[in-house]
Amino acid sequence: MKLNCDMGEAFGAWTMGRDEEIMPFIDQANIACGFHASDPLTMSKTVALAKQYNVTIGAHPAYPDLVGFGRRNMDIAPAELKVLIQYQIGALQAICHAQDTHVTYVKPHGALYNTMMANFAVLETVMQAVSELDSSLSLMVMAVPEAEHVKELAKKYNLGLWFEAFSDRLYTEEGRLTPRKQNNAVHKNFDLIERQVLQLSKHGSLITESGNALDVRADTICVHGDGDHAVEAVQRIRAVIGGQ
Repeated sequence: MKLNCDMGEAFGAWTMGRDEEIMPFIDQANIACGFHASDPLTMSKTVALAKQYNVTIGAHPAYPDLVGFGRRNMDIAPAELKVLIQYQIGALQAICHAQDTHVTYVKPHGALYNTMMANFAVLETVMQAVSELDSSLSLMVMAVPEAEHVKELAKKYNLGLWFEAFSDRLYTEEGRLTPRKQNNAVHKNFDLIERQVLQLSKHGSLITESGNALDVRADTICVHGDGDHAVEAVQRIRAVIGGQ
């Protein structure tokens, strides 16, 4: 199972994440494209870092929301949302081209990601945006109970999929992430994170907020690169995955 991480989320003089320390331990880097975080120079540096460690590069597009870090939902018409996504992917593709590498997948960020997994009409808009731009790109989506329906939609747009689960997020009974405003939405205990990763990788399931086991068939696990103990958390997760 692969490990992916949101990267390149600094902006100008503002620092976010510990990319240089975490990049050696991951397989896939979801690189911010300037709408929720990042800027051209940050994107370029992050692409170079991913290339240095032979990490697969993915575009991480978002709603145009720098102030809210892309975590606020926006009511955007499908035609506009489609080109906003294409604009961001295209920017990262250009930077990758200049460094003789390429984008291989797309993982939407924050509110856009959560909205598309709750509203499949939005998911179709995202799929259409990616497919029209470059059908060789894969789309990273949440591993949800309705995975077969998601696969059928992807076939319509000739897109490959990466199904993703989260190492440090609490899930609802419906197989979605609990809202971040909820106190226990993000796991901060290393042992709890390790147990969740082990449960995902070994048993294909996780424990929901009500204590029930939920089937989650994932190809990749998202780890987070911010926070005081992010590096240690990623190292321990890598060890768990490597020990399978």
